[in-house]
Amino acid sequence: MSKLLNQINFPADLRKLKKNQLKQVSDELREELISVVSETGGHLGAGLGVVELTVAVHYVFNTPKDKLVWDVGHQCYPHKIITGRKDSIRTLRKGGGLSGFTKRAESEYDPFGAAHSSTSISSTLGMAIANKLSNNNNNVVAVIGDGAMSAGMAYEAMNNAGALKSKLIVILNDNEMSIAKPVGAMSKYLATLLSGKMYFSFRETVKMIISAFSKRFAEKTAKAEDLLKGLVTGGTLFSELGFYYIGPIDGHDIDNLVQVLENVKNSKHKGPVLIHTITQKGKGYKHAEESGDKYHGVSKFNVKTGEQAKSKSNTPSYTKIFAETLIKHAEQDTKIIGITGAMPSGTGMDIFQNRFPDRMFDVGIAEQHAVTFAAGLATEGYKPFAAIYSTFLQRAYDQVVHDVAIQSLPVRFAIDRAGLVGSDGPTHAGSFDITYLSTLPNFVVMAASDEAELVKMINTAVKIKDKPCAFRYPRGNGVGVDLPDISEALEIGKGKIVRKGKQAAILSFGARLEECKKAAETLSAKSIELTIVDARFAKPLDEKLIMKIATTHEAVITIEEGSIGGFGSHVAQLLSERGVFDKGLKFRSMTLPDVFIDQDSPEAMYKKAGLDSLSIVNKVEDILKSNIVLAQNKTKNSN
Repeated sequence: MSKLLNQINFPADLRKLKKNQLKQVSDELREELISVVSETGGHLGAGLGVVELTVAVHYVFNTPKDKLVWDVGHQCYPHKIITGRKDSIRTLRKGGGLSGFTKRAESEYDPFGAAHSSTSISSTLGMAIANKLSNNNNNVVAVIGDGAMSAGMAYEAMNNAGALKSKLIVILNDNEMSIAKPVGAMSKYLATLLSGKMYFSFRETVKMIISAFSKRFAEKTAKAEDLLKGLVTGGTLFSELGFYYIGPIDGHDIDNLVQVLENVKNSKHKGPVLIHTITQKGKGYKHAEESGDKYHGVSKFNVKTGEQAKSKSNTPSYTKIFAETLIKHAEQDTKIIGITGAMPSGTGMDIFQNRFPDRMFDVGIAEQHAVTFAAGLATEGYKPFAAIYSTFLQRAYDQVVHDVAIQSLPVRFAIDRAGLVGSDGPTHAGSFDITYLSTLPNFVVMAASDEAELVKMINTAVKIKDKPCAFRYPRGNGVGVDLPDISEALEIGKGKIVRKGKQAAILSFGARLEECKKAAETLSAKSIELTIVDARFAKPLDEKLIMKIATTHEAVITIEEGSIGGFGSHVAQLLSERGVFDKGLKFRSMTLPDVFIDQDSPEAMYKKAGLDSLSIVNKVEDILKSNIVLAQNKTKNSN
């Protein structure tokens, strides 16, 4: 049997097929997805769960003229395969290849970039209003799922959409049975019936009849309709938000999906519609179906056995070290609480939860709530550790400022994925946390240069009682140093000299320290002896040490895995206020460049960012060379 998928390069090709061929297309698409991700790694389970949905939506709607937004973006791999990117799909998440998320610059079939969740309804509502203002009748479809409905932003958007009565179709991909019970034949029948023209027309007719009678009669009739609808569909919540609710339906029944989508597309209903589909994460691949996280994110794997490629490193990951160190403290201190936002395995909080199931809280994709929830715990004397990726903590910045910092509450932020993160690309890079936290009064901001320093920073965070703190650490494995005891804490605001030199000094904040050491060895061979300081703290700064370094070296360079405005900016402010620059000190700050760096290996990304050892060597040589030129010019002028 010839593969139908070979004939499909764009959705227009898909729409040439007969409906009875769509199941074969779906089976082939699922097979191709498994093959691709086994080679590239990435998000597998979510994509497996939306194969039929992807085929059905592109079959029924005239994409890209009709807009389709995926939320969260890692559901989009099947979508990419049938929207002109099949031939390049094996470059997924690689340098110069396809993004692992939807990306506007990549394809006209990606009208909105989505890598952080719960943005689809807001963005498609904007598109729907734009259509209305432009007298455009194109359809706008949002597919939201994989936990994204746990975020408040989705409900804010739904509330607004319901009030505006905008023409908008939202498909809820419910892949964890968190909202409705499994569907059966009756639910399937009702979904088809409720989406049909006849029922749409009947519902509007009933409204007209009701409006002609007294208010009291109308209220009773409306309540009866709501009760009946709630009993048969479970959609009362969505209806109250102003959505016409359809479902739940089987998201893997391609024939029924197409029928329901066609009914909705062709209806005269003018307001927003929500189609509730039940799908199985990891559908069609036994190893994913049987996995606890349904193969949410995987490395390269063997398709037959499901065995994933293991890290070649013999050292534990920073994430695991964080979790195991926190457990040791929690065994001695019952006030320690773990919090995360839908990322228990990614942050190591699943390990903490196994040991202390009553003291770990996964609040869902709700970072704003997570932070204020932690603040509430802190008011009662508890010691909350909010483990949140740097890129996701951005979503709760107002809560960090207003609910934590202003009240000086001792919430401890464990910031995972600090710095550049490789294949996930710019949407998941921890680029800005140093800057956005170091500007806040009452904050202690730390960055670990290795796994031993991370342990010390966790120990320090446990002891802080009167203000919030944050410690950041990178994705990946440690450098292979011995770990200290949990009693070994740091003095707040104190750095340490790692290597003593003469001409130039580097103040390193974070995990670039190893690259600084490599650069120092290279420079030493050129008779340039470099002083290296592990700054440890961006706030408060070790002012005494920094001033000592600045007054005993020709040049000072700061380096950090963050944007401008962070550690280097605070050091520059200190030196400027103390008048050190007036005395001839040369100063440079090495930060992430003012661009978003696309996915690649971490090593390649840091090289592109100019934060590798060679870039450090070049920076030191350039700054010392400028000093030599300046001295020569002064000599000429004096003569």
